Amino acid sequence: MEENNGCCHKTKVRDQEEAKRLIHRLSRIEGQIRGIRGMVEKNAYCTDILTQVAAANAALNAFSKELLAEHIRTCVAQDIRDGKDETIDELVATLQKLMK
Repeated sequence: MEENNGCCHKTKVRDQEEAKRLIHRLSRIEGQIRGIRGMVEKNAYCTDILTQVAAANAALNAFSKELLAEHIRTCVAQDIRDGKDETIDELVATLQKLMK
């Protein structure tokens, strides 16, 4: 993990394979969202739309799980090794947001 110079925001350099996987998932989710919009525009039946919304939510949750797991394996583990205990508080806060 790298920090931007002169800024409070952190960044992470991802290897090509990880970035490709994440972007592929996001592209599929974007397609799902466009499909839902199309269903609304075409006056599709409510439960059919809700079924697609549930699928999009599941896809977003799967994306979050993959990203979180990679974050813990890399950024969090390295920060703990480096003695940056505040990362644990950051992780707890992130988990609380995800569990709402």
